[in-house]
Formats: sequence, C-alpha cells, structure tokens
Amino acid sequence: MDHLALADYRARVAAMYLSDEDLAGFRALRDDLFATHSQSAAPGPLRYFPASDEFVATVPLTPASGSLEIATGGPDGVLTYERAGILDTPWGRLTLFWLEAYGGGLFLPFRDGTSGHETYGAGRYLTDTVKGTHGRGVVTLPDGRVRLDFNYAYNPSCAYSHLYQCPLAPWENRLEAEIRAGEMIYPCGTA
Repeated sequence: MDHLALADYRARVAAMYLSDEDLAGFRALRDDLFATHSQSAAPGPLRYFPASDEFVATVPLTPASGSLEIATGGPDGVLTYERAGILDTPWGRLTLFWLEAYGGGLFLPFRDGTSGHETYGAGRYLTDTVKGTHGRGVVTLPDGRVRLDFNYAYNPSCAYSHLYQCPLAPWENRLEAEIRAGEMIYPCGTA
C-alpha cells in the first residue's frame, strides 16, 4: 500500500468536504478525485440523484447510550459503534454513531427504500468523519440540533470493488422511505 498516496487522498477528501463549493461544485470535485487519484476505489463516473431540498432537514438530537460491535469482514476486524444520539427525521429514526477508531469520529450509515435497486444494496453513508467527511451530510449545530442533507449521501468503498470491506448500516438505521438523493449505485457495481 502506498501510505503517502492514501494520506494525500484523505487530505483531499477533507479539503473537498470543507470547501466553499456548492453541491454541483462539490460533485465535480468528487468526480475528478475519483477519476484521477491512485487511491480512488472507483475510476468514475459516479451517478447522483438530482439535487433536492426535499431531503434536507434540521432535527433534534436525543442523547442515546449503548454500543454495537460490527464485524467488517476485513482487516479492521470488529468495530465499536457508540450511540451518540437519536435523530427523529421526516423519513424515520436514525442513530448517529461515534465510530471507535483511531481518534474516533461521527458515523451515520443508512439503508433506505432505494437500496438494492437505485442505490448500493448494503446502504450508503451520510458522514464518516474518521475519513474526513466533515460539514456536508451531517452538521451539528450549536443549539443541539443536527442538519441532515442527503444530497451528500455517498457509497462506501465496498460498493465499487470487492477489494474493500466496509462497516455497514445496522438494523436501527434502515429506513422504509425512499431517500432519492445523493449518490446512486455505481454503474459497474451490483445492487
């Protein structure tokens, strides 16, 4: 593994998420990064639902406790998902997790009614701050609420290639509603 290239890729992901680009500019940056960087899981092009304000909401965060242990099936082994809070969204209840990893980070994986036919069958992520996805899909507000923007929902690396193993959405983050926003299934992937 080229550790310096991977560090560069992660730095570029963080810079992209923290940029001032609007959604269209962000998607263009993401498509370019995926198409050109040696550490990209997919050579592109990526597919997205059209931008929609219908899948943006600011919701209260209710404190939660407890944890889950999820086996990744890969070299990361078993990961601990600490419940950081419950989000009562217009589409159903989701748990925002703190992913126990080096340094830790917020993590919001989910499956919805599009999973398996329009989007990756095992689900998508709204944020994984361990990987640098700050300030787009999940924004914590000073008043204790959380702004969710599913236009930034994205596939985990395992959606693009069998070479990757990913932590996936637990049962409590499976929505019946169709979240027709964000990234769609990868053209060469399977549902």
